[in-house]
Amino acid sequence: MTALPTTLSDWLVFIERQHPATIDMGLERVRTVASALQLGVPAQRTITVGGTNGKGSTVAFVEAIARAAGWKVGAYTSPHLLRYNERVRINGEEASDDALVAAFSAVEAARGETTLTYFEYGTLAALYLFTQAGLDLAVLEVGLGGRLDAVNLIDADVAVITTVDIDHADWLGDDRESIGREKAGILRGWKPAVLGEIDPPSSVLRRAYLIGANAIRAGSDYFNEPLDAQTWAWRDVAVRLELPMPSLAGPVQLANAGAAIAALRSLELPPGRSLPRSAYAEGIAAAQIAARLQHFERDGINVLVDVGHNPQAATALARALQAEPVSGRTLAVYAALQDKDAVGVVQALGEVVSAWTVAGLEGPRGQDAAALAARLAGTVAADAARADSVADALAEVLAQAGPGDRVLVFGSFHTAAEALAWLKTAA
Repeated sequence: MTALPTTLSDWLVFIERQHPATIDMGLERVRTVASALQLGVPAQRTITVGGTNGKGSTVAFVEAIARAAGWKVGAYTSPHLLRYNERVRINGEEASDDALVAAFSAVEAARGETTLTYFEYGTLAALYLFTQAGLDLAVLEVGLGGRLDAVNLIDADVAVITTVDIDHADWLGDDRESIGREKAGILRGWKPAVLGEIDPPSSVLRRAYLIGANAIRAGSDYFNEPLDAQTWAWRDVAVRLELPMPSLAGPVQLANAGAAIAALRSLELPPGRSLPRSAYAEGIAAAQIAARLQHFERDGINVLVDVGHNPQAATALARALQAEPVSGRTLAVYAALQDKDAVGVVQALGEVVSAWTVAGLEGPRGQDAAALAARLAGTVAADAARADSVADALAEVLAQAGPGDRVLVFGSFHTAAEALAWLKTAA
């Protein structure tokens, strides 16, 4: 018998090799192994967050508000940027290497002949740690889609669908209605379903009505209202909250914060727990998540790093940049995976970006700068400069930037991770 890994890095290599496909949608395998692990509910209450964009930010807001109220909270998100440990947090602390090694070992011992994907291993490991932690609340981010995603193993007390737009079309469908049907798979009968956009696909609404889920809709059942530059209001039929602007940048974060508040207000509170008004304000101001218009300054130049990787996210980026005009140019470093709608992304930002540099990404879904540039022929980025890597592109663009300019680095989690790593070492 081959010895099992003993370090987290070795475990991550090991679990990548245990299933022939990187993505293999379905719940049968995780259900089998969860049963063998005798996994109970991950917390007294669970909120599941799905959607195309805004999932990670919404999880961060839910987590921060509940922690401000004194709850013990676990959060599971994906993908990570710099460390796998980012995916599993308990009371705001990333899971240690030792804890993750123990969890992976438990999953491996329980799986028998069942093969698991990388994401399925990670989801079961997170649930294993949460089950042991005695949590008041678990907040689980859906990985891909919803209906067949491993996170959907859990019957959540509240489900959130942030937005629905075109992404992962090979797996979910090539229109909003098809994608909505997949994402609506996380809804549960007679449980609250928070819908974070004003005009969700009819497929989501049909699913909610069919199973008796209590649809709580942005713009119909709750409202987000900017008051001034520092404050905004959240309200429903029962309460009005005046809150500080989120610490996370960009107008879209009001929608994410609003969905988080709606989810917590619709939750049946765990025994002995409350959610005072002060917790909402404190949590909204405290929530943090990396690479969501994250700001850095290098030699007087404002650098923004964002994970946005589809046209809907790019549209939100454009609005955020337009809301904060600069005296100089906006210089974009863009690197995208080959299965993304690069043309749609560039079109969404065409009126905001002054000059483009495209960079290559390594990995099975990556592409070099020449391949990305070829896809952008005929767009405003047709004459983009090219660089082998995000780090090279960022260094070159910063060398060209002058007073009043800003640099936007975006296009995928891989792009943001490379940018963050370079900015950290170049500090």
